[in-house]
Amino acid sequence: MRRRPPKNVTLTTAEKKELAELLRNGHTPQRVARRARILLTMSDPKTIVEDLAEHVNYTPTGIWYVCRRFETIGLDALYDASRSGRPYDLSALERVQIEQLACCDPLGLGLELTHWSARSLTAIARKQIKRPHLAHSTVSLILRNADLQPHRHRYWKTPTLNAEFVARASRILWCYEQVARLHARDEIVVAIDEKPNLQVLERVCAKQLMRPGQIERQEFEYHRHGTVNFIIAVTIYNGRIEGWCLDANDSEHLCPLLVELFKRYRGMRRLHLVWDNGPSHVSATTCSLLRDYQPWLRVLYTPPHASWLNQCELILRGFGARYLQRGSWNNRDAMIEHLLKSCDEYNNLFAQPVEWTWTRRDMRKWVKRNKVGLS
Repeated sequence: MRRRPPKNVTLTTAEKKELAELLRNGHTPQRVARRARILLTMSDPKTIVEDLAEHVNYTPTGIWYVCRRFETIGLDALYDASRSGRPYDLSALERVQIEQLACCDPLGLGLELTHWSARSLTAIARKQIKRPHLAHSTVSLILRNADLQPHRHRYWKTPTLNAEFVARASRILWCYEQVARLHARDEIVVAIDEKPNLQVLERVCAKQLMRPGQIERQEFEYHRHGTVNFIIAVTIYNGRIEGWCLDANDSEHLCPLLVELFKRYRGMRRLHLVWDNGPSHVSATTCSLLRDYQPWLRVLYTPPHASWLNQCELILRGFGARYLQRGSWNNRDAMIEHLLKSCDEYNNLFAQPVEWTWTRRDMRKWVKRNKVGLS
């Protein structure tokens, strides 16, 4: 009886549609997708079971089993039956103790560990709750059910959400909101950012280009040929960029570049300059130069730890992904030439105004929501 072939599989239109959607979905587990394919194929009376078994890597008996489950429980046959598994032999209090232990810093327990893993946590938990035979798989399951992941971490950095942050951010966001109106009044908004100390790397061997069945491959070993300090200015109105390569990332080399940049916009009524608090940006030499151009020049510094308010930083990240990754240069001049030519190509292919939708109102709501507990 257990090995009998099933009756013909009959699917409704809705069931066929649901099975087809499961097969199209790339997140469908393979075991579910194979069962869906079996049911769809077996709904055709002309299907040869042996051929289908070879195609889906099942035995004919396995295919019949899937079909019989479908006769009994419908499309639930696609999924594994629930299994109770071995019951917990830990009390609720012991499970809570393990969860609390996972949330503790190992240093607080006199250990030199910097973080927990499932196995190291298990080793300590065995002593804490006096369970010498506690398995790390049990601890892993307890952590999973409590949504605790001690093996993972990420960095974070937040600005100080005070009155100074709100004032600085508001001035920058006002420029982004009014960029079209400012341009109509012959006022221009420009953002500046840099990539200092870019390494000029030459791969030992030439890269092997992609071909069917094989991705592009790049030699791991490389030769270094110095560094390049790359700085770009973005016109916010149209998203076009202009780049320079400096010998050093300091005020001595930055100030002549700023003088050249200001000359290009001297015909405008006003220039709004957005940049971060880099050492060369806030040095005494640079500030003295900037004062000479005021009030025509309005300098807007991003708040500390909030350089993401600088649109140039976002554009520079995209520029690097397109023109710096996988690059290989045999000398410093070759990289400089590449960077300068890339700016023109970027303007022709990718430059467009950034639609900045995070307004001053959104910023104030965000500050009000997140400043609790922050100094």
